[in-house]
Amino acid sequence: MPRHVISVDVEDYFQVEAFSDIVDRKSWDQYPSRVEGNTKRILDLLDESGVKGTFFILGWVAERYPNLVREIVSRGHEPACHSYWHRMIYKLEPEEFREDTLRAKSVIEQAAGSPVYGYRAPSFSIVTRSLWALEILAECGFTYDSSIFPIHHDTYGIPGAPRAPFRIDTPAGPVVECPMSTFRMLGKQNLPVGGGGYLRMLPFWYTRLGCRRLQSQRVPLVVYIHPWEIDPDQPRLPGRAKSMLRHYTNLKKTAGRLSRLLQSGEFSSFRDSGLMEIAQPCELTNCTNQ
Repeated sequence: MPRHVISVDVEDYFQVEAFSDIVDRKSWDQYPSRVEGNTKRILDLLDESGVKGTFFILGWVAERYPNLVREIVSRGHEPACHSYWHRMIYKLEPEEFREDTLRAKSVIEQAAGSPVYGYRAPSFSIVTRSLWALEILAECGFTYDSSIFPIHHDTYGIPGAPRAPFRIDTPAGPVVECPMSTFRMLGKQNLPVGGGGYLRMLPFWYTRLGCRRLQSQRVPLVVYIHPWEIDPDQPRLPGRAKSMLRHYTNLKKTAGRLSRLLQSGEFSSFRDSGLMEIAQPCELTNCTNQ
């Protein structure tokens, strides 16, 4: 069985989709940045656990903090792409998405000094109506994606997508999709586990239960985290009640929970996990109707 994966979506607290209605992209440079210090804290935490992971880096961050990208690579982690402007893909035209992706890939590769093969969409925004993005990713030289979440959610998700890695053959070439982790209990509904807000907001016994179910079902765990999620001292932004609840709940607990989770199995980057080798072919239409 392939190893579990730890991944980090490298973005700052003011760049998240939850606050996109009150924070204009043109004003990002006016906010006090905390992404460099928070990412280094995660790097230290991974060093303490003896784990190497994949860092999906925002192009905007890579362009302003190239030394951070170089440090990620020098510590043995895999650099990958998280778009340039952190915009929801299904709100973009294909040409806008292509331009954003190529720009991000270029600045990350220049800073890293190595090629980038992995992509993760902002807020998992490869959904049924934006599956066209996978062909563009193949055109841009990506070999795998980790953007599809097989759950019901108000802003993302393809509930019928496979829960284990699968391969999609696009006209531009194949792309291996590594979906976010879910497990099943008492029926067919997929329950999310082990990442971001789900690790932070839900009780840890739930995370342990989900991990055990995944192991029994022989489905690898894909953990994701954001640097701002381990930063309880970050500036508070005004916003909708739901957005503030999702963003600020349990920030003090995240680092400890992540450390505990990393002790529950063997973790690595996507590059070294072996997930690509077990991916089964899947037609796009079948993926959305299972």
